[in-house]
Amino acid sequence: MKILTKYHGEYEINEKDIIQFEHGIPGFLEEKQFVLLPLEDTPFIILQSVKTAELGFVMIDPFSYFKDYDFELDDHSIEQLQLSSAKEVAVYVILTVADPFDNTTANLQAPIVLNYEKKLGKQVILTNTPYKTKHRLFPEKAAAK
Repeated sequence: MKILTKYHGEYEINEKDIIQFEHGIPGFLEEKQFVLLPLEDTPFIILQSVKTAELGFVMIDPFSYFKDYDFELDDHSIEQLQLSSAKEVAVYVILTVADPFDNTTANLQAPIVLNYEKKLGKQVILTNTPYKTKHRLFPEKAAAK
């Protein structure tokens, strides 16, 4: 099936790659179907709405940039995502891409958690955590200025 996307134009996807977000994403509750699209030659992944071409979130694997990033999923999220093993889980965080790019931030307080096996997703809002919505992706470059 072909969809229109924010960063890739018209794009052919396989319907079995569609990830269901049962309750949408905060701020986009009507958006329930997304696909992951690689951004070529970068470490970034696009979480692209199947329905709305303009809705594509730039994401990264947080563990590549934030070595100490760690959290536990609450029981409700584990149940919603039908998780039975850590092998089924993928975690991403949404970026706020800035100009200049060195000022780009990552939302570590609200990771996107996926059950890869069952194609289920959820944005989890972490509470009682030191994580915020804006962590600099390149803090060393900010310190250098």
